[in-house]
Amino acid sequence: MNARLIPAEDDISGRRDADPVRLTFEGRTLTGERGQTIAGVLLANGIQSWRTTSYDRRPRGLFCGIGVCYDCIVTVNDERDVRACQRR
Repeated sequence: MNARLIPAEDDISGRRDADPVRLTFEGRTLTGERGQTIAGVLLANGIQSWRTTSYDRRPRGLFCGIGVCYDCIVTVNDERDVRACQRR
């Protein structure tokens, strides 16, 4: 089971529900929790890839999750090349 699916009241780590946040991705409104990364919100909403390679259009999404690779880059409010795994 994914830890994010455990209700806060059942989580032994003492996690509390965070304030909800909303973001728009390709015209779709997604919900997440304050403090989650953009990649975390996308993944929690079932989106596993959000860009394609320029050469052969292969899907890309989260790969390393720590900002080393460039697979998760997105455009945020007209700012290009934002790493979704690091931006909250």
